[in-house]
Amino acid sequence: MKRSTILFGLAALLAAGSAPAMAQAPKISGLLQVWYTQMLDNNLRLNTPYGAKYYDFRGEFSENTFSIRRAEIKLAGSITEAVDYEVMIDPAINTSASNPSILQDAAIIYKIGGGFEAKLGQFKNLQSYEGLMSSGELLFAERSQVARQIGDKRDRGVALSYAFGNPKEFGGKVTMAVFNGLTGTVSGKGNDSNAQKDFVARLDMNYGNSMKFGIYTLQGSTDQPDKGGLAAKTFAGPTTLVPTAAQILDAKDKSTNLGAFYVYHDSTWFFSAETATGLVGRRFASVGTAGPALRQYLDQKYLTYWVTGGYTVGNHTFLLRYDTTNYNTGDNWYTAYNPYTQSAPGVSLGADYTPKYTEITAGYLYAFKPEKLKAANIKLNYINRSKNFLQPRAGQTGEQGGDTLLAAFQIAF
Repeated sequence: MKRSTILFGLAALLAAGSAPAMAQAPKISGLLQVWYTQMLDNNLRLNTPYGAKYYDFRGEFSENTFSIRRAEIKLAGSITEAVDYEVMIDPAINTSASNPSILQDAAIIYKIGGGFEAKLGQFKNLQSYEGLMSSGELLFAERSQVARQIGDKRDRGVALSYAFGNPKEFGGKVTMAVFNGLTGTVSGKGNDSNAQKDFVARLDMNYGNSMKFGIYTLQGSTDQPDKGGLAAKTFAGPTTLVPTAAQILDAKDKSTNLGAFYVYHDSTWFFSAETATGLVGRRFASVGTAGPALRQYLDQKYLTYWVTGGYTVGNHTFLLRYDTTNYNTGDNWYTAYNPYTQSAPGVSLGADYTPKYTEITAGYLYAFKPEKLKAANIKLNYINRSKNFLQPRAGQTGEQGGDTLLAAFQIAF
């Protein structure tokens, strides 16, 4: 018998003998979503966005197109009873400077005991209700504005959580976390570029299996490299009113969130509501490189809220969502005129571009397996948008917008 054959046999025996002590094979799962978007107004492809483009408008909506919205592949498993891991990629991502990698999640989880758990790596930054949901569990094809803008964001950091109570009766989880704060520059997929960090706190509660509620907050500042100093951008307005460069640099684009949510979901009825507010900050920056500030006021605040109702019978779910966001709730600016309606005192823009956007979405969902909605479903959504985020083209006057009919096809395995 050859020596190599003997060695191979011994290795196989040793592997078999040590198998119980080895890490488990990873569990592989996946999610595929295919979208078809139909414009209901040519404005969506022919008109250009106005101003700083506060409104979050996906590129898929600017044409009638089939698109691969998500193609997620996830590996998760355990090294020991106390150490888990998860890695998720999405090859459907078109990488760019603002989203440089198809790697979505990569985390190590330590189960400390006594309800405590630590999670390190790259993952969602714990903002909003829908933001933490798996994409496959969404009842609508896309998340609400608050979840798209502040919740569906990844970052690199560490989170320490403590779970208490009974998840089937009354329980909850408290989480404290620290992140790099790079959600806006590289989609959280990079090492920190300055000494600042985002500090996050979250409380999730449940009453039975059908009711969830909670609160969350984030405190952060600029994501711009500060080695060698930052430049203050300039705000429009008279020098006697606009903040000085020193004041702008001292504020350092402070960015905050404070939100709360409530959800009721049983086999027939669904109801959810959420609200959030905070400083706009680095999302429309005032520090970094020289140039005009991307917002109108140093301490500009946003306010957002949405309400959803749904009814399920058999394989069919019918939904309606009202969703609104205002990116300047105090109507604050430094100019002697309203910059959203005028270009100078007494000179009208011919439109009202106040950055308050409303979406009303009517949805229908057909689940092939109602007991496992995520496995395979088809969603039809009609998205009605407020008409104030596009500029008029030749032959048009006033603020413009457009609606969308969206079909989303999904399987999960």
